[in-house]
Amino acid sequence: MRRFALASAALAVVAALAATPAAPQSAEAVRRTPVVQVVERVAPAVVNIAAESMVRQVDPFFGNFFGGRARRTQSLGSGLIVDPNGVVVTNAHVIEGASRIVVTTREGRELEAEVLGSDRDADLAVLKVQGPGLPAVPLGASGDLLMGETVIAIGNPFGLSHTVTTGVLSARGRTVPTESGDAAYTDFLQTDASINPGNSGGPLVDLAGRVIGINTAIVSGANGIGFAIPADRAQRVVDDLLRFGSLQPLWTGLRLVTIDPELARREGYPVTRGALVERVYENSPADRAGLRPGDLVVAVEGKPLSAREDVTTALYSVPAGTPVQLELRRGSSTLRLALTAMRPPPGLGARMLERAVGLRVELDRGGLVVTEVLRGSLADRKGLRPGDRLLGANGQRVQEVEGLGREVLRGLDRGGLLLVVQRGRYAYHLSFAL
Repeated sequence: MRRFALASAALAVVAALAATPAAPQSAEAVRRTPVVQVVERVAPAVVNIAAESMVRQVDPFFGNFFGGRARRTQSLGSGLIVDPNGVVVTNAHVIEGASRIVVTTREGRELEAEVLGSDRDADLAVLKVQGPGLPAVPLGASGDLLMGETVIAIGNPFGLSHTVTTGVLSARGRTVPTESGDAAYTDFLQTDASINPGNSGGPLVDLAGRVIGINTAIVSGANGIGFAIPADRAQRVVDDLLRFGSLQPLWTGLRLVTIDPELARREGYPVTRGALVERVYENSPADRAGLRPGDLVVAVEGKPLSAREDVTTALYSVPAGTPVQLELRRGSSTLRLALTAMRPPPGLGARMLERAVGLRVELDRGGLVVTEVLRGSLADRKGLRPGDRLLGANGQRVQEVEGLGREVLRGLDRGGLLLVVQRGRYAYHLSFAL
């Protein structure tokens, strides 16, 4: 009877506890959701970027820029302070051509910014501002993202400071064409968090508060689709921009051509997506890895290949000298090889300009001058001749041989080289397939 009484008493206590209402949460505790907590942590490091530039209108009578009227223009974007010493990451297109850049913090401080480095192909730029007590949030990681997980975009769309939008991670590894359509960005993150003009350069953040990407693009005419550069790739680019002022080219000695269904049908390839190894330079990293002309690369790091740019993206997402795993078809066999891209040795770009294009150049009177055009080369067929002056490559002004060499190697990565050549009073834009 005593045990029965004790058990009955215990049950009565449990019933009383169950009947007692739990202490109500405060209204503020209920409202401070994980999204709110992430915004409170990250938003102070998000800045508004105003880039001013002078644009000279074309003279309606003479059709050139001389004598035209100059006007001041301003573009707005976003950025993220990634280091308390004042290092700011944004998109290259936000500050392109700017003569003055002003960074405005959330509390309203306006700070003049200096460009430490910019890369148009990666669409990333690094700025430096001076100021005490700057809040900072470093770039996070993007290798373990979950499809469908909640993401948050913070930026300044249409100049509306510190706007927060939420959505999910819609896809990874997206390929997005540039506005001109002559190139493509690869391996983008896709989200339905609202990203509008002015969001460019701002962070995409997960619920753990990690910056998983840098918002960079919207699809014209499409609602609910935005893209971001993955944090892993952004970190690799930012490291180079801080150290060298530009994204340093890598050397593989590999020339690839994208395989699409039409090319596969015409040539009888067993795959409809991938990249054809068109050329392997002797004693290059690709040669040492065992790649051969005619190989069909179908996957990189275990991910199916959709275009040749996927290989370049994988190589530029890891430090130089890091092996990247390729899967390829060679005849009826499937092979797996490790390709390790290296920093190019000095002078390689100039040698590749001679081998691939047929040009020899030298520095003369403060500029680059063609000294020899190899007979039967691409340059010869374009009509170049000794004495022509090289003004630019891939949209960049070049004034010394090493700088031209870097652009040649970048052109090998992209499959093409654009040169600006001056002859007499006229300048010509000539493209070369590499």
